Amino acid sequence: MAYIEPRVSKKTGRVTSYTIHVYDGRTGSGKRRTFARTYHPDEGLSPMQLRKFLQRAAADFEDECKNPLGNTNADIRLSDFAQIYLDAMADKLSPTVYSGYEKILRNIILPELGELKMSVIKPLHVQKFVRTLSSRQKRRRDGTVDEGGGVISASTVKRKLCVLQSMFSFAVKMGLLEFSPADSRRLSLPKPMKPHTEIFTMQETSLILNALKYEPLQFQVLIYLAIFSGAREGELVGLRFSDIDFAVGKVTISRSAYKVTGEPVKTKSPKSKRARSVALNPVCLELIANLLEQRRTALRASEDDFDDWIFHGASGGLMNPGTPSVQFTKFLRRRGLSHRKFHALRHTSATLLLYNGTDIKTVQERLGHADFTTTGRYLHLMDSADIKAVNSLENVLLEERPKKPRRRNLEQNQEVRL
Repeated sequence: MAYIEPRVSKKTGRVTSYTIHVYDGRTGSGKRRTFARTYHPDEGLSPMQLRKFLQRAAADFEDECKNPLGNTNADIRLSDFAQIYLDAMADKLSPTVYSGYEKILRNIILPELGELKMSVIKPLHVQKFVRTLSSRQKRRRDGTVDEGGGVISASTVKRKLCVLQSMFSFAVKMGLLEFSPADSRRLSLPKPMKPHTEIFTMQETSLILNALKYEPLQFQVLIYLAIFSGAREGELVGLRFSDIDFAVGKVTISRSAYKVTGEPVKTKSPKSKRARSVALNPVCLELIANLLEQRRTALRASEDDFDDWIFHGASGGLMNPGTPSVQFTKFLRRRGLSHRKFHALRHTSATLLLYNGTDIKTVQERLGHADFTTTGRYLHLMDSADIKAVNSLENVLLEERPKKPRRRNLEQNQEVRL
C-alpha cells in the first residue's frame, strides 16, 4: 500500500517535493515495515501531469519494495537493502541477536552510510566508518554518553562492523555485488585485546557456597545450578520443575529465556538448538525439592494455580534473564567476595570438571557446546589452576620450613666430622 505525502516549504508555504511511503507487512520483530522515497517533480507539470507522475512513481516504488531483488541492481541504497537483509535474517538469528542487529543498523551504520548506493560503497568508505566508530564514546545502558568512559574498545568496533560485513556478504550471495567492500582483508582494523575468561578458584567457589546458607532459597538453587550444571544464564531462568528428574538425578535443558526491549520475557531453544540432560549432585537436587515444597505450601495458602517455572521475578511469573547477574553482583558485594560476572560460574564449572579428571567430551556435552574448539579454551585455564594448586600445596606442606643452622652449630658439626 502506497501513500503520497506532499512536503511543504516553511518559508514559501508551497509544495516543493512529495514523499511516497509504502507499507508492506511487518518485520521479524513485529514492527510495521515501512519504505519511503522523496520525489521532486518538474515545476512545469500541469495538475493532471503531476497526478499521473506521482501515481506512476508510487506504483513503481511499491513494486520495487515488494520485489526488491527481482527488478533492482546494486544502485539500491544501503538503507533500503538493510530492511531486505533483516527480513532474510529474521528466521536465522535469535530474537535477541536480531534485535541487536536492528539497533546497530538504525543507530550506527545507517546514519553514516545509509544514503549511499550499494554500487558506490568501497573499502575506503568502510575504512572511514571504522575510524569514526573507533572514536565513538562509550554509552550507558540508557543510551546516554559515559563522559568518563573513554572510547569504545576494539572488540566493540569489531562487533558493530560484523553487522555491516554480514549484510554485504548477503548482498554478494544474492548476486547484488561481486565482492564485499567490508571484507576484513581489505581493511585496517584495530587489534582487539585477547579476551580474558573469568573463573572462580576452588577456594572462592567454596566461599560462595558457604555464604549461600544465609540467602533466600530460590537464590541458593540458582547459584547451585549455575555451578553444578554449567548452564547459561538464560537456560537457568528457562527451567521448569518438570525438567528435573529427581529419580534419575538429572535436569533437562531444553529452552532459554530472553528479553527484547518493550516485550515480555519469552523462551526459545538453547544456543546449540538441541536439548541436553545434565546430572546433578544430591545437595542441588535436595535444594530444588525444598523450593518445590515451599512453592506448593505457599500455593495451598493462597489457592493460586501452580506455576511450573523454578525462578520467579519480584512480581511473580518468569524471571527476567538479566536478573541473576544483578542479584549475583549484589550478593558478592554483600558478602565481601571477589567480583566476577555471573557467566564466570559457567566457566568455573567447566574448569573444575576438567581439573578433577572429567574428559573434555563429557564437559562439551554438559555445557552444550556445538563446537569442540569452544570447550578446548578451558584447557589453558587448567595450567593457571595447576600453578595455584601447587602454590597452595607448598603453603600447606612447607609451612614450617627448616631453619638454617647457626654458625656455632655448623662449626661444631665440622669438628665432629674431622
